[in-house]
This record gives sequence, C-alpha cells and structure tokens, in this order.
Amino acid sequence: MTPPTLLVIDVQRAFDDPAWGERNNPGAEAKVAEALAGWREHGAPVIHVRHRSAEPGGTFVPGTEAFEFKPEAEPLEGEPVITKDVNSGFIGTDLEERLRGAGASAVAIVGLTTDHCCSTTARMAANLGFDTWVLGDAMATFARRAPDGELIGAQEMHRTALASLHEEFAEVLDTGAAIARLAP
Repeated sequence: MTPPTLLVIDVQRAFDDPAWGERNNPGAEAKVAEALAGWREHGAPVIHVRHRSAEPGGTFVPGTEAFEFKPEAEPLEGEPVITKDVNSGFIGTDLEERLRGAGASAVAIVGLTTDHCCSTTARMAANLGFDTWVLGDAMATFARRAPDGELIGAQEMHRTALASLHEEFAEVLDTGAAIARLAP
C-alpha cells in the first residue's frame, strides 16, 4: 500500500498573533513536527500548503514574517510547497494534479485551523475520492462567535469540527496511530 501523502496545512506564524483570541491544543505544532518526522523517516510523501491573503492588508501577506512557516513545520529542501488563496488546498492550486500524478490514493491532514482550512481540505479530498486521515491531535483552532452572538470555545469548535469529519469525510485518528500505520 502506498502511504498517504501528509498535507501540512497553514502552519504559519500569522496564527501566533494574540488577536486570534482563545486557542485550544497548545501542543498541536509539536504533533505536526512529530507527524513530519514520522513521514520523513518512512520516506512517505509530504506536501506543505500555506495561505496567502488576497488583500494587501491581510494577515498572510507574502514577504512578511506572518506568512512564514512556524519552525515545527519548515519544509525540507525538495518538499513541495503550495500556496492557496482560499480555505481549500485544492482550489486554485495544482494539489489534486500533484497527488494524482504521484499515484496517491490517500492523504493525511495536519495543521491550522481545524474548522477552517483543515476541514475544508479534508472534505474536498474525500469528495475527490482520496482516503482521508485527519490527525486531530496535530490541529488546533480558535474560539468563534456563533450567529446568535454566543462565543463558542476553541476546544468545543475543535471537537465539533472533528466530529463532523469523522466517518463521513475522514477517519480521525491521532498522530502516533497514523505513524504506526506507515510501517510496512
């Protein structure tokens, strides 16, 4: 079996800005680093995806420190980097073409944020026919305001996003279990 391609989504310094508010899972970046180490150790494919702001005053502006990858998710030389302008790693990029060209039938997703770009990419991956793993402990998100004005805590947002994906669009598992599956 060909191992899933690890998609590292938006692990960028912009998310360190306290303006984002309450965040869950402070250990997510360490788990991203663990996943990267496991994939690299097994010679499994990795693709890095980063977000670019469409407007000049945005948060993810190329050429700024905020646009850069966090140290735990720095691509190694030769690892592909895809830049996207919307939530999905598939829209407006060559991600699907790269995966199909490499013969990939599965992806594993880690990154930021659980309920936005990670979820959107996972949903599209499943809809495109890829077996999709979501490494829930290697993701994090922020508190969000509901339409009625109530603030929903970051951990509740994270858990709800994972529950919405699990067994419908993806298999949600932890990083250690995913790495263990890479062994022949």
